Parts: sequence; structure tokens; C-alpha cells
Amino acid sequence: MKDIEFRSPGEIEAFQENLLQDALAYLQEHSAYYRRMFAKYGIDIAGIRHIEDLVKIPFTEKKDLQLFNEDFLCCPKEKIVDYITTSGTLGEPVIFGCTESDLQRLAYNEKKSFACAGVRPGDIVQLMTTLDKRFMAGLAYFLGIRELGASVIRVGNGIPELQWDTIRRIKPDTIMCVPSFILKLIQYAEENNIDYRSSSIRRIIGIGEGLRNNDFSLNLLGSKIKEKWDVELFATYSSTEMGATFSECEYGNGGHVHPELIIVEIIGEDDMPVADGETGEIVVTTLGVEGMPLLRFRTGDMAAKCVEQCRCGRYSYRLTPLVGRKHNMIKLKGTTLYPPAINDVLDNTDYIDSYAVIVSDSEAGTDMVTVKVSCRYPVEFDIVKDLKDRFRSRIRVAPEIEIAGKEEVYAVNFPAKSRKKVKFIDLRSGSGGSRLQDNKD
Repeated sequence: MKDIEFRSPGEIEAFQENLLQDALAYLQEHSAYYRRMFAKYGIDIAGIRHIEDLVKIPFTEKKDLQLFNEDFLCCPKEKIVDYITTSGTLGEPVIFGCTESDLQRLAYNEKKSFACAGVRPGDIVQLMTTLDKRFMAGLAYFLGIRELGASVIRVGNGIPELQWDTIRRIKPDTIMCVPSFILKLIQYAEENNIDYRSSSIRRIIGIGEGLRNNDFSLNLLGSKIKEKWDVELFATYSSTEMGATFSECEYGNGGHVHPELIIVEIIGEDDMPVADGETGEIVVTTLGVEGMPLLRFRTGDMAAKCVEQCRCGRYSYRLTPLVGRKHNMIKLKGTTLYPPAINDVLDNTDYIDSYAVIVSDSEAGTDMVTVKVSCRYPVEFDIVKDLKDRFRSRIRVAPEIEIAGKEEVYAVNFPAKSRKKVKFIDLRSGSGGSRLQDNKD
């Protein structure tokens, strides 16, 4: 049977609506949380027949997962074979339980995503992500690579020396990692006379950070990697809550949806769907999840849908590169921007070792943005002026710059109990006083 992603938009929509009926019936029977919601709002799931009918159902938010975590579980705990956690808005992590069926679904999802990015049976993928610390991502990638019939090297994150030694010994063709780490790999190679351009690597699949602008051109980070290392670059978008991945194909025009796994709505400020092509918040409904399925879950991520057929032949809609997180929007000196725009400038400044972006309220009631940076090596020019010039040329406005020691910045990046590096700290009163924002799970 022809892959649903290559069938007509009408067929894809009808296919998803049939799966939606199954998902709603499953929630009605097995989910304490959603049964309570349906009863509270008088929702008859028989009346939710089309995707546009989803607007009749309230959203699920991350705080709901945190406050009523166990009520989302739709199966006996004896069926859970793997426990995963993701960060919560109220400080404590959210627990997700995966059944054997859910792990098979994850493997299928990543098999399709890797294939979309050009990985084939017999290829060798060096996995520079952790499989421990209760993360879903590394486990999902491992399962998907196996399902695809490719080989996997579980090196984990960091340690450039070990990464290059592994590349030299096993000769993988694909790297999967956080894109900014590639610059550290390149730096290590240049400092240690490693001819990385002649290595076996021909493809890099990025996670957790963007590689493209909204027009699909490479952003500063993507451009810098490409200038240094002429390999194929692929960006992906995923999260623990989705249990699905949006991966670019070889044309790099957005992340393709797998229609059998997830339904995506894009909503505006009025909480109603926006027109295709308009930017809004990504809202997802998972399909085929047994342990903890979600209905109309607000991700907080901002992007747009692309619905025209891709040059690769797929009709399944795509998501543009993320603009940022809805609640992290910044108004700096009259300009609206999101942290990724600031990160992109800093990630591509050679002398920056580490940084933290701190947003707070000013006396005038506007947003104050301070960037705390540490330097990789001593410089003889005016760092503050140089950084402000870089910001103005890229995003038209410049935040306040504060130079600090490496240990001071690292203490901000790695607060107690945090599993991931924190780059964005929101101290505005509307944020609840202190919101730490790290990479997506």
C-alpha cells in the first residue's frame, strides 16, 4: 500500500479523521482525565467527526499533566515497560509511561523520520545523545535506527576526542546531535590536525536547535557549519509529549508530519485555528498511543503549516522552523523576537564560551534583556561593542551585555536538578517569577 504521506491531501485528512475516532473512543474508555473533561464540558465524542470539530474540545496544557499526572495513564501500570520524564511548568518533572506498543510506535516514527532524512539500511549512525537520565529522545533514535536496518553507535553527548576516535575507527556516515556541538567538533578537529572534511561523515541530523530561518534558508548556525563542513544538514522537531518527529527531507523545506501518528493544529491568539501558512502555536493530538495519549495538547512552540506538495513527492503537511516558544516572546525596544534569534547570534560568535539570556521587567514596565557571557579566550577589542553590533546587524536591536567568568555562567546554565543546559531565564512578573527554558526533550 502506498505510504499515506504520498497520498492526496483529501485521503490524508480522511485517514486522520478515522484515526481520530479511534483515539477519542479509547480516551473515553480508558482515560480518567479525559472522561472527566468530556463530562464537565458536555462533550459527546460522537459529534467530533472531523478535524475542524476539535475546536469544541478544551486544550490540554503541561500544567494539567503535572497536576493530574496519573489520571492520564490509560493502562494498568503492569503494562508500562519504560518510564520517561519531561520538564514541567510547575517545577517538578512530568512522568510518561510507555507500553511495549508505545515503544514499537516510537521505533516506527523514528524509522520513517530517519528515512525521510535519507538514512538507508546499511548506513551507520553515530548517536551523540544520551540514552539515560529518563530521556525519550535517545531511546527513540536507537529503536528507530534498528527498525530501519541501519547500524547505531551509542557514543552519547560531549567528549569531542571520543567522537573523533569513534569516527576514525568505525567510519559512520551520519551524525545525530545538537547542532551547536558540531562547531565544537570542528574546533577540536582543527586544533588537533584532524582532516574532518575527508572523514566518513556525509550527513548531520540536528536535534533541539534550529538550522534554518523561516524562509528555509540556513540560519547563522547552519551557515557556519556548512561553510566549514560541506555535509548534508537536516533539522528535526519533536517532543516527549508528541511521541512523534517532524523531519526534513533532502529539500529542507520544513519537517514532514507522519499522519498516522499525530494531528497538528496551529492556533492564534484567539485560540482558534489560523490559516495555513500563518504562524501560531502548535497544538497536537497523538494517534496510536496506548500508555498516555494526549488530546489537543498545547506545545507552546510557534510555527506555521506548509500544505503544498513537497518536491520530494509527499503531500503530508510540513511545519516551518520554530519561531520560538509562545510564552518566551520578548518585546525589546519595540521589536518582537524570540530567544532563538538571540541564541543564533551568540552561538556563532567564536570567542563566546557560554551564555545565558535573562529577561526581566524594567521600571517602565517593558522587557529588559541582559545577556551574560563568558569568553573562550582573551580578546583585545571591546566585547560589549562587538556583540551589540552583531545583534543590531542581525535582529536590529541589542540587549544589555554583561561579561562574566566561566564558572559564573556555568552556574546559571546548570542549576541544581536540571538535566539540560539552561540558556533562557524569564524573570518577568507575568512568567510566574522565574521560568527556566532549556532545549526541548
